[in-house]
Amino acid sequence: MNTFIEWLNKHVVPIASKIGSIRWLVALRDAFIAIMPATMAGAVATILNALLRDLPTQFGWTGFVNSMQPIIAINGQVWTGSLAILGLIFAFIFGYQMAVQYEVEPITAGIVTLGTFLMSLPQTFTITLGKALSKGSADILSTAGAAVAGKSVSGWGYFNFGQFFGANGFFTVMIMGGIAVAAYIFLMKKNITIKMPESVPPAIAKAFTGIVPATGAFYLAGVITWAFSKLNVGTVIEFISKTIQEPLLGMSQGFWAVLLMTVLVQVFWFFGLHGTNVLGPVLDSIWLTAQIANINAFAQGKDLPYMWTRNAFDLYAWIGGAGSTLLLLLAIMMFSKRDDQRAVAKLSLAPGFFNVNEPVMFGLPIVLDPIYFIPFLLAPVVMVSIAYGAMTLGLVSPVKTQIVWSMPPVINSLIATMDWRAPILQLFNMFVGFMIYVPFVKAANRMGQTVEAEEEMPVSGTGPHLAGVKMASKD
Repeated sequence: MNTFIEWLNKHVVPIASKIGSIRWLVALRDAFIAIMPATMAGAVATILNALLRDLPTQFGWTGFVNSMQPIIAINGQVWTGSLAILGLIFAFIFGYQMAVQYEVEPITAGIVTLGTFLMSLPQTFTITLGKALSKGSADILSTAGAAVAGKSVSGWGYFNFGQFFGANGFFTVMIMGGIAVAAYIFLMKKNITIKMPESVPPAIAKAFTGIVPATGAFYLAGVITWAFSKLNVGTVIEFISKTIQEPLLGMSQGFWAVLLMTVLVQVFWFFGLHGTNVLGPVLDSIWLTAQIANINAFAQGKDLPYMWTRNAFDLYAWIGGAGSTLLLLLAIMMFSKRDDQRAVAKLSLAPGFFNVNEPVMFGLPIVLDPIYFIPFLLAPVVMVSIAYGAMTLGLVSPVKTQIVWSMPPVINSLIATMDWRAPILQLFNMFVGFMIYVPFVKAANRMGQTVEAEEEMPVSGTGPHLAGVKMASKD
């Protein structure tokens, strides 16, 4: 065990530390965190409409649904201004956070990434009809700005709101927005800017400072998007969606991808690195994208496109935080005879119910403790395998609404899935994880007794003054 831990410490921890310090990834992580208010507002609207419209409709309560139409319509507006345009919001926030990391003017950077995202979208539409339109219909469309040619109707200046403004835009923002904001940051760092006299108000000076870098970044993005239009491969966002986003999301639904992410988070945490933060850019870029796609599909009454999403880890593998440490705390309260561990468990139990596990991670500690490393890794692996199997068999619905990470167990699974079977699966997983931790809690009891015996044993030495000197505790 010690050899294995030393190997991890030598080869894995340095990689994790480097990942956690890459400014691009830190900006990406912070951007996903920053859009949480919009995500949660849209999630509340989605949940309310599920309770006021979708569920009552299944029971035939049409009168109740009709009476709730004003509230349902308002919820629809909230969803439109939050989850439905989350890609648009993320486009600005990502550029802003990138500029914060590189210590340049952030608002202009956000404008650059937002504008670049819009450049990357299709700006025209074409509809092929079954038969040619009548002259009256064609005149109406022509007056509205559309071009009518036989059975074809096309127009310019139209963005596909439902298809690209939501989570489908994330990867385009990260790639195209990243290129544009990198150019902006480079020019800012090289001081290729317009300098204003000190007498000019700061707000005006900052705006002028960003003119040249922003113009250069916009033109770089413009050249790329124009080139795509000439290569006959579709627009930038369509190309990225087909060649990068869809394959990655498809791979993320595989069991080994889910298992690998679970293991990596546990390993990083064991060495004192916040695994969910270090790997947050990957978790959010892939599984949060899938989750938001599910939420939007649910809000529109469509089939859910993805089975495993970001919150699925929290519901079934990380109950009480990474490692499902809430289950360890319960095992300690029931089976531990060590006063030191019981004291930590009592203090950590309340935070653990709200998925805050730093007190137990560093107070017990679990970090770098060889006894708890095995269950800390094994419990989430077994639990995620059970949940994945249950969802694959269709026994439990996928996540369809966003939840706050600090929501307690059972409640979070019911709200996230709107499926009464999800809490049953979660409780079963909690029992399994609890049983995995119990033998190691008992082993920690025996280790504590051994240490106490060693402390009470007199140490032999060359003189009587050494008798009764206690050995240092191994804890």
